[in-house]
Amino acid sequence: MKKRTYLSLFSFLLLVILVLSACTEDATKDTNKESNAKENDEKTLIFARGADSIQLDPSKVTDGESIYVTNQIYDGLVRYKEENTEVRPALATEWKPSEDGMTWTFTLREGVKFHDGTDFTAEDVVFNFERWTTSGEFIYYGYMFGASEDDLGGIIESVEATGDYEVKFTLSEPNAPFLQTLAMPPFAIASPDAIEKQGENYFKNPVGTGPFVFEEWVPDDQITLTKNEDYFGEAANVDTVVIRTIPDNGARFLELQSGSIDMMTGLNPQDIQTAEGDESLQIIRRPSMNVSYMAMNTSKEGPMAEKKVRQAINLAIDKEKLLTLYEGIGKAAKNPIPPSLWGYNDDVEDYGHDIEKAKSLLAEAGYADGFDTTLYTFANPRPYMPQPKLTAQAIQQMLKDVNINVEIIESDWDTHLTATENGKHDMAFLGWTGDNGDPDNFMYVLLDKDNAKVGSAGNIAFYKSDEVHDLLKEAQTEMDQSKRAELYMEAQVLIHEDAPWFPIAHTTPPIAAKKSVVDYIPHPTGSEPFNLLDIKE
Repeated sequence: MKKRTYLSLFSFLLLVILVLSACTEDATKDTNKESNAKENDEKTLIFARGADSIQLDPSKVTDGESIYVTNQIYDGLVRYKEENTEVRPALATEWKPSEDGMTWTFTLREGVKFHDGTDFTAEDVVFNFERWTTSGEFIYYGYMFGASEDDLGGIIESVEATGDYEVKFTLSEPNAPFLQTLAMPPFAIASPDAIEKQGENYFKNPVGTGPFVFEEWVPDDQITLTKNEDYFGEAANVDTVVIRTIPDNGARFLELQSGSIDMMTGLNPQDIQTAEGDESLQIIRRPSMNVSYMAMNTSKEGPMAEKKVRQAINLAIDKEKLLTLYEGIGKAAKNPIPPSLWGYNDDVEDYGHDIEKAKSLLAEAGYADGFDTTLYTFANPRPYMPQPKLTAQAIQQMLKDVNINVEIIESDWDTHLTATENGKHDMAFLGWTGDNGDPDNFMYVLLDKDNAKVGSAGNIAFYKSDEVHDLLKEAQTEMDQSKRAELYMEAQVLIHEDAPWFPIAHTTPPIAAKKSVVDYIPHPTGSEPFNLLDIKE
């Protein structure tokens, strides 16, 4: 009896141990499941484009690939609305111009911190603006505020901290687009402590106040950003943003189809229909506020210095045939600004396609037998030119009909910008996406003699017309928009006659994304912060 009792007791205890062990194991599994679920709740957006950023100091760049990233990291005093270029508060909560337009006073937002933990105050605004006037390397400041080697401050005479959270700008003359300009990415406010700490390496270690914090940059591969948990604005819905560089359009699209990326730009036109037919993908079209063009270097001795040669080139290229390479996303351009902007002159008549007239003009200019020339192009797709190499080859073939022999020089994006800013080209492709919804941002930046400086040229045609310059400068100081529009329309007539460009197209750039990407609003200026979008599987 005792032996059976002991055996029964032993069996009971063993059963209890086994049950408790199983419960513990189940509890551990449940804990692991909860942990994994928590990890899986974190959202990562993987965004892919065709070229890497040049640098991440927004005050020194003009290229969209850099601005795509800096828009996530920084804020300016003001920003644009999600869908247009109407200005709204950012680091400044309100502003007031004087009656004569010569001073602007901004009230700043309190309680904001830079990503390095330092407080944002009026002195930081003063620091940034003073930094931008220390040298000509801050290209955009020069473009927009008329700075030169002799006058690095341009039209901004002073920036003063009139309180801990108040800043006053004093201008040398009224500037109609001043507020719009301050909302542009190059005028974002960076951490003075980080700039001083990083020195020459600041461009790859950016610190702002924006919705995402910079984590890592692997050149020509990817840039990683994480959510700013202390952001003063609308907090990001995703925890991490990975911005990948995949140079080939087709390879990038295959990665989207396979699910390894969430969004992409630089879609081959022929892949748009494929994406639209895929139930897991969507095509989102960015509103058009851009232009692509072929600039002719008017400062070089030889054919491109002759107006009749430039007019002949405009006549020799069949623009409608060229636009077939855009496969429905581009419309013919005839002016340097898109028709969506006020001040557009629709009365300007495009040159059209006329080989015999082109030959006649070349003969009048002394080039009846034609000539040899170069066409510089970038290798990577741009929002305003999805297939640059094919476009260059098409123009090469067309110009053979008038005995112009074109050598195509193809480079990566950074090399191309450096070459064209330095005027190495005879002809060159480039394009522009408007930054602020003002014609000044196209015409003064791209075609005024002030911006035809070798080494930092925005005007890569190196076109220098005193008459156009006077019109554009008058338009900057005129506060009546209808009068400004008349001045821009008059300037477009002169530019069309002088033909420093062959204008190509205005596009509605497609963005391809998974259907799981929601609440994404593409901005007309070409890029936007990603804090408002979400991923919902």
